[in-house]
Amino acid sequence: MEAKAILRSARIAPRKVQIVLDLIRGKDYEVALATVNNTPKAASEYLAKLLKSAAANAENNHDMDVRNLYVAECYVCPGPIMKRIMPRAQGRAYRILKRTSHITVVLKEKE
Repeated sequence: MEAKAILRSARIAPRKVQIVLDLIRGKDYEVALATVNNTPKAASEYLAKLLKSAAANAENNHDMDVRNLYVAECYVCPGPIMKRIMPRAQGRAYRILKRTSHITVVLKEKE
């Protein structure tokens, strides 16, 4: 039995999220949440909310015990890229890529 939470098109680059996901992969839910809350990264806010959502899904939809949950899987995939233009000297224009992420967190119950 597993509980999943997905955040689609988060306005943060996938490589920034991957750093924090590597910290919590395989850890208990409580430890993962504490780690995310005390990590000074931009992705921490998104991941804290996502972890709480996955735990709520586990508790309410699958009747799992929150104290026995651990982060079984967590991964990030690139989402749609917003292309913007920055004016430069002599009438040129440089492309700016504003990247987005699809973040997935899967919680499972310990045996």
